[in-house]
Amino acid sequence: PVTDGSRELHSLCAQLEFLLQFDLKERRSFFGQRKDYWDFLCQGLAQRRQEHEGIRFVTSLDKLKTPVGRGRAFLRYCLVHRQLAESLQLCFLDPETLCEWYYARSPFLSPRRRAEILGILYELDGVTFHLAL
Repeated sequence: PVTDGSRELHSLCAQLEFLLQFDLKERRSFFGQRKDYWDFLCQGLAQRRQEHEGIRFVTSLDKLKTPVGRGRAFLRYCLVHRQLAESLQLCFLDPETLCEWYYARSPFLSPRRRAEILGILYELDGVTFHLAL
C-alpha cells in the first residue's frame, strides 16, 4: 500500500494539483477570497446532485482554512476511498461549467486528453492508499 511516507505519493498529489490548477480562471468569492479547484469540485459535484461524502468530510475539518488545503484533503480522501476518477468525471460532465472555470489550454477541455487522464485515474483505483486523513 501507498502511505504518507511514499515519495511517489507526493509526486502524484503534486501532479494532480498541477492539472487541476493549470489554466484555471481566477475567480473570487463574494468576500474577495480567491477560488481554487476545491470550489470547482464542490460546484461540479453539487450540479450532479451528488451528496459526496468526501466534500462533507473535508468541510467538517476545522483546521483547513484555505481552498487549496481543502482541495488537497479531498484528493487524499478520494485516493483512500478509490473515488478520485469517478468524482472528477462527474465534475467534467458539463462543458459549460468547465469553460466557466478553465481557459482553453486546460487538458480538461479536450475530450481526448480528459479521457486519457480519467483512464489513468481509474487505474489508480487498483492501488491501495493508507493515508492519514
